[in-house]
Amino acid sequence: MNNFDYSRASDVADAIRLLTADPGAKLIAGGTNLIDLMKENVERPSRLIDISRLPLRDIEETAGGGLRIGALVPNSDLAYHPLIEQRYPLLASAILAGASAQLRNMASVGGNLMQRTRCSYFYDTATPCNKRSPGTGCSALDGLNRNHAILGTSKSCIATNPSDMSVALAALGALVHIAGPSGQRTIALTDFHRLPDDKPHLDTNIGSGEIITAIELPPHGFARNFSYLKIRDRLSYAFAWSRSQPRSSWRATRSAKRAWHSAAWLTSPGEAPRPKRHCGARRLHRTISDAPPICCCRGRLPVPITNSRSSWPVAPSCER
Repeated sequence: MNNFDYSRASDVADAIRLLTADPGAKLIAGGTNLIDLMKENVERPSRLIDISRLPLRDIEETAGGGLRIGALVPNSDLAYHPLIEQRYPLLASAILAGASAQLRNMASVGGNLMQRTRCSYFYDTATPCNKRSPGTGCSALDGLNRNHAILGTSKSCIATNPSDMSVALAALGALVHIAGPSGQRTIALTDFHRLPDDKPHLDTNIGSGEIITAIELPPHGFARNFSYLKIRDRLSYAFAWSRSQPRSSWRATRSAKRAWHSAAWLTSPGEAPRPKRHCGARRLHRTISDAPPICCCRGRLPVPITNSRSSWPVAPSCER
């Protein structure tokens, strides 16, 4: 273990001040990912700034009818919160599909968004990894890459985003509230995480000295007609090969022979570096007995790549 200093932030402004004063510092709340990275010598912070006692644990209704979730709300508390279960059950489903009960009890909402990839080469300091050590290369490109990304990758990195929560937040159109030296700002969840391009060591668009303070959910959470699908090797404590969060709203005519698909979103970071909404709102119709249904994301999916050791059948688009 490398030596490091420890500070406890008294408020958000103090946390920002401590971060700005020490570029090598890292924030710690639940520590479910950062401590592992420190043990593996992947992260070597010069200082840990404890923010676990900041007043960021509230879940409040917004004036517009949505919800504001404090960055330090534990994952388990969020999943079982009455308003989440009633109005945003797809978020609860995604959270409960991730990690274990013990980890969900400790992990915070903000920390969930900031967690690093679980690529085995990223954790193995004996191998080249552009995400860990920029410019050294990507061992996964020609290595064991069965669980790596096939969408949104680059020649520098094919690592995936490990967050289940982010999938649901992207589907819901959530906003991330951030505070920093220049004040406060808000960014869409779908713009929070970065594609690797030529800088895979930068996972997010959060700036130097900035801290997540809250997540905001819109008023409409699709409390019905949703599904969270996570394909993985086992049913618990396993990261995904693929994740999708289809959600839709159907309205049937009086004759019940036709239905209108008024909205559908599909997010999928299990095979990509960040969660992305692939489908836009459309007003399509089909005969209920017809199969397969019309997909509204024709031509919008990026062209997938096939990794050296992945054998998944992949189509260039989902148009049928």
